[in-house]
Amino acid sequence: MYPQCRNEASVQATLTFLRTELLDDIRQYAYVEADIMDADDEHSRHQVFDIAEDGNIDRVTRVLNLAYSECVEALYPYSKTAVESTEERNDVLVQKQEYVIQLLLPETFSKTTVNILAEYIHEYMICRVLSDWFSITKPDSKKNWEEKAEKAISKMRSAIQFRTKRVRRTLSPF
Repeated sequence: MYPQCRNEASVQATLTFLRTELLDDIRQYAYVEADIMDADDEHSRHQVFDIAEDGNIDRVTRVLNLAYSECVEALYPYSKTAVESTEERNDVLVQKQEYVIQLLLPETFSKTTVNILAEYIHEYMICRVLSDWFSITKPDSKKNWEEKAEKAISKMRSAIQFRTKRVRRTLSPF
């Protein structure tokens, strides 16, 4: 990792998001969405309920991986890592058990900001998956979850832009 500022002391923060916790929240929200659907449309309800079941979990995994990467990129000033000389990528589905974000932060960075970042990231990842899934199974709910995801990532970006140092104003004789 690169230091945020070479002249500033830095500390490391590690944010870990467990796949089991993310999937549990995703399942619960999908259950609620399906439960409030019209009772006559059992097949559509079934499609919403089954978000994390066999056959569907691969799509959920890909969107979770994408949401994680989007969060890391949004935290770029603090999460950047050097590209290795032999960096290679492929499109093989990887089912991570943990999504880990390592941040190199200025020493003056607030612990409360790290806490809220973790909450916003968790929220974003869940809403991002639900937005994608509902675009397929329940299009009328997609926009709501998409807005929630945008709000979470926007708040995450705002949180890292707060000042971490005291502001000093020079006195003016006028």
